Amino acid sequence: MVISTGRPLVSALIQAERIGLIKEGCYAITYNGAQIYDLYGRKTIYGKPVPAAVAVPLFEAASRMGLHIQTYSSTHILSEHDSHELRTYAKINGIPYQTGSHIGDMMQEDPYKLIAISFDDREKLLRYQREILSAYTDTLDSFFSNNAFLEIVSSGISKGFAVKWLCSYLGIPIEHSVAAGDAQNDIAMLEAAHVGAVMCNAFPGIAEHGNYITEHDNNHDGIAEIIHRFILEEDGRI
Repeated sequence: MVISTGRPLVSALIQAERIGLIKEGCYAITYNGAQIYDLYGRKTIYGKPVPAAVAVPLFEAASRMGLHIQTYSSTHILSEHDSHELRTYAKINGIPYQTGSHIGDMMQEDPYKLIAISFDDREKLLRYQREILSAYTDTLDSFFSNNAFLEIVSSGISKGFAVKWLCSYLGIPIEHSVAAGDAQNDIAMLEAAHVGAVMCNAFPGIAEHGNYITEHDNNHDGIAEIIHRFILEEDGRI
């Protein structure tokens, strides 16, 4: 069983502990695929971070635009400014944050991802993606995980890449894979897996990237539906 999330590892570990996915054979795809972690062995088995030398100017550009941006250490969210976006994100994910005057001094190692957040001005995120990130297309990929979160990772990183990598690492044919998703950062994963199960309350345009749409949403046993339909029942196939 694999948790696949855009969240940092520290947040994924909280969820894995809560639902008991720390047994042998349990893994976590975190930071949208930039880090793959063996939950039973307690070790990273794959990682591709964003170079700190690239992250620093991205922070500087976001600051000039008045846009909140953050990255991560192994234990904390890191940002140069305290903000509503930072505090809200930290509360949602249940992890602490640190602020400082210069992000370069706060990072002890290359981070796995950056995220720009705006709860009330999506156009500012789109402008940042268009005007700033477009200069880094050989180094970085960016995509939205929801209307307010612009995810920034190293080039080639996605949940889809991570699913393929993990299947290869474990010797599992991709034909035996089932993925569930509902947002833009799930598209590559839905397309990579043999069964791409799209939650019935997914963001607009996501359904076309999967081959199964759930009857129940992700707040009302939609994942249980997928597990019973495609994993526990022998005739559950696309």
